[in-house]
Amino acid sequence: MTFSDSSDLAGQTRVKVSHALDRQLAPLGLRALSCLRPKNGDRVIDIGCGAGQTCIQMAKAVGSSGSVLGVDISPAMVAAAKRRVEALPSVQILQGDAQTIPFVSNAFDALYSRFGVMFFRDPIAAFTNLRRALKADGRMAFVCWRRLEDNDLDTIPLRAARPVLPTGLTSNLDQADPFSFADPTQVKRMLTDTGFQNIQITPHDEAVGSGDLKSMLELALNVGPLGKIIRENQELRERVSGPVQTALESCEGPDGILLTAAVWIVTADAQKADADAEN
Repeated sequence: MTFSDSSDLAGQTRVKVSHALDRQLAPLGLRALSCLRPKNGDRVIDIGCGAGQTCIQMAKAVGSSGSVLGVDISPAMVAAAKRRVEALPSVQILQGDAQTIPFVSNAFDALYSRFGVMFFRDPIAAFTNLRRALKADGRMAFVCWRRLEDNDLDTIPLRAARPVLPTGLTSNLDQADPFSFADPTQVKRMLTDTGFQNIQITPHDEAVGSGDLKSMLELALNVGPLGKIIRENQELRERVSGPVQTALESCEGPDGILLTAAVWIVTADAQKADADAEN
């Protein structure tokens, strides 16, 4: 799949706010990373690697004898990640769709993702392809969002903006791609159907933030459900900025503005049979 400048709007926007976004999401990604237990020498695929922070974290975990293949579908994110990891010879960044990339079979020790697996057009095909890339004893860990209504990180800005937004723009947001893995029963069934075993899906809640009020407001207006609305309807930015800022200010405490993120930490093993591993 290729992207024009206009169709990569989300990626371009995320690059602009990548440092604040990384600060906000890092604690959640590190929780999944600790569950993956990367070892020195491991070869790892980082699915939806974004601007590269997770690749750097993984490279430190696997050491100079290991390697990290960061994959992202957004050309803008890939360009940013390549700049960020250029001094790390153990990291390679690849632009493409992890659902269809012809990874070398049985070549990787682990799969990892920080909010990069919820956007596949066909999750069954994607996880089948990714599992094929794992060694027989390979393992996987990723973090994904729980329900929209469980996440203050998204609902507080949305609740503030709704009164000044056209009704049609705020309907069915809980069914959007970021929340497509909110149902743990569905996720477990999907991973089971694609051959993964020992699947563990654990809820995790953590208060996260990106810094000061200005930073939190910038993220709210650029990423997440409200950010998507504003990206695609820039004329609404000024209208919602005031109410959202007021709502965020009301959440400020001694440690700044911290909002609850509700996620699933998902782990699984490939555990391929010998015949499967040879294919």
